[in-house]
Amino acid sequence: MANITAAMVKELREMTGAGMMDCKNALKASDGDIKKAIAWLREKGMASADKKSSRVAAEGVIESYIHGDGRIGVLLEVNIETDFAAKNEDFRGMVKDIAMQVASMNPPYLKREDVPAEVLASEREIARNQALNDGKPEKIVDRIVEGRLEKFYEANCLMEQPFVKDDSKTITTLVKEMVAKIGENIQVRRFTRYELGEGIEKKQEDFAEEVAKQMNK
Repeated sequence: MANITAAMVKELREMTGAGMMDCKNALKASDGDIKKAIAWLREKGMASADKKSSRVAAEGVIESYIHGDGRIGVLLEVNIETDFAAKNEDFRGMVKDIAMQVASMNPPYLKREDVPAEVLASEREIARNQALNDGKPEKIVDRIVEGRLEKFYEANCLMEQPFVKDDSKTITTLVKEMVAKIGENIQVRRFTRYELGEGIEKKQEDFAEEVAKQMNK
């Protein structure tokens, strides 16, 4: 058993924001290995986050993010339990990061439960046909289909997407870590993404034809 020093506990606490006793227990459970201790605390934090998820979160913030050139804009609502916690700098930073994620990755849905049944049915059929066309045995096709659906969720649902700043975690993980740090339920409620000119049918003309028109004037 490694000797757990006060300096090790302090270092872990500064890295994770966890309580001193939790840090000490994590280091004991991980035999003094900092990386393993962080993973232990993360797992413990997630468990705490799941317990808090049933509590009402009606405060929070509506964040706006405009991409530098003004071509993409996002409005995002993230709820938390108290107005005090809504002013927390770490919470605000996370909300900003999620708004930037929406701008960057353009997810059509918030979470997998929001995907319409007809869209899932279509994706299942496409995945099944691809597997069969690839000559996969019938007995493993269903497993292949489910695996491809998981990839669909990962690409199209905000909460399932890898975090653009650290792809070792998803947006769900990011939120759970903040729940563990602040101690309140946090819910990403809704978002809207705007892209300049989106949905407008733009007139396209052949360049040579345009030059010819100018010359004949």
